[in-house]
Amino acid sequence: MKDHLKFIIPSLLGIFLFMTPISTGDGMTIPIAVLAGWVQTALSGQLSAIMMLIIVLTAIMTVIAKIKGSEAFSATPFFHELFYKSTFWTVTRVVAAVFAVMVLFGIGPEAVHGENTGQMLLGDLLHVLFAVFLFAGLFLPLLMNYGLLELFGTLMTKVMRPLFKLPGRSSIDSLASWVGDGTIGVLLTSKQYEEGYYTKREAAVIGTTFSLVSITFTLVVISEVGLGHMFVPFYLTVLAAGFIAALIMPRIPPLSRKADTYTGESTTGGIDEDIPEGYNVFTFGYKKALDRARNEKSVYKFFKEGGQNILDMWMGVAPIVMAFGLIALIIAEFTPVFSWLGAPFIPLLELMQVPYAEAASETMLIGFADMFLPSVIGATIDAEITRFIIAALSVTQLIYMSEVGGLLLGSKVPVSMVDLFVIFLLRTIITLPIITLIAHLIF
Repeated sequence: MKDHLKFIIPSLLGIFLFMTPISTGDGMTIPIAVLAGWVQTALSGQLSAIMMLIIVLTAIMTVIAKIKGSEAFSATPFFHELFYKSTFWTVTRVVAAVFAVMVLFGIGPEAVHGENTGQMLLGDLLHVLFAVFLFAGLFLPLLMNYGLLELFGTLMTKVMRPLFKLPGRSSIDSLASWVGDGTIGVLLTSKQYEEGYYTKREAAVIGTTFSLVSITFTLVVISEVGLGHMFVPFYLTVLAAGFIAALIMPRIPPLSRKADTYTGESTTGGIDEDIPEGYNVFTFGYKKALDRARNEKSVYKFFKEGGQNILDMWMGVAPIVMAFGLIALIIAEFTPVFSWLGAPFIPLLELMQVPYAEAASETMLIGFADMFLPSVIGATIDAEITRFIIAALSVTQLIYMSEVGGLLLGSKVPVSMVDLFVIFLLRTIITLPIITLIAHLIF
């Protein structure tokens, strides 16, 4: 009975916090978002300074780790992984720290700390990031560590093969991305590919199709465009568009042309998806869930892992958003670059009767740099339907170089930069009409 309760109670609590729609004065949302809203209100005057301190501290620790070399913080693997980065990411974090200080204290040119550039990031988006990541990171182990993934992974075995041409266990990767972070899905996929559980084609498909943007990130995105009260229809739209893209992408190049062979380092050579005799799909999944829950014996471990999630999200994501986001906003605000890149989309958006098509077109391709940028740039557009479409598209495009794309290139998953950009374009072309159709039905 103790094992059953250890699986059921944390899993139900996790489902409630992350997945259960609740009604508020502004509309439907999820409990995590309500908690985040309280924190934002309580700390509204201090959050810009707090985020500046987090970004500066991250840069200092990263520089110290770089100077010390590969043995830096080796006594604590978590801090080693958090702070010991390549030269490119070290420079990115230093640039982010400089930007954050300039914005907070109004130093330097107006382009850096202006209302539509630096202030929008440090005084708005990063407030949302702080609050959402605080609670999402803390309570994430409820979904990850008590057997829910194991149960759903087993139940999904008979779905993944016919629909997506993938092994059943890949549903665990996508679920881990969905409730945690796209980076979790990429890391899981890369590891299982190296160990011989996935072929090259399967690894490429899972890494680029199922490393989903997490519930946490989607909540931040929809809040950024001022439509947080529409989270439930927004997320259902993202799921619908993402599902159709997942059906199509594995069946067309470049993913369909990847070899169905295992890596040379493989010692496994595939997996057995059969259910053992005496079990059905549910009872076997439930057994695996109980085995997973049985391993969780420490409340301290739960809060330690939750705290690490929070630091990883704050210190891993905030500097990237500050650096890439501010540069992109300056380019968008003061140059015509994104107008040129988005121009081919104007006729398409006008054909689909999207208001402010010209302004919306500027956000179509900027998401390849970072997923937040389309929503940050599109947040000032007057039409709610257009902001809704921009936010949903930025999530379903999936490949963004500041995180998932960069991680895929750094992993052993067999995809190139060209592959990633082509996949990004294809996902844009596939999901845009679906999102727009649903948006017209909602608004």
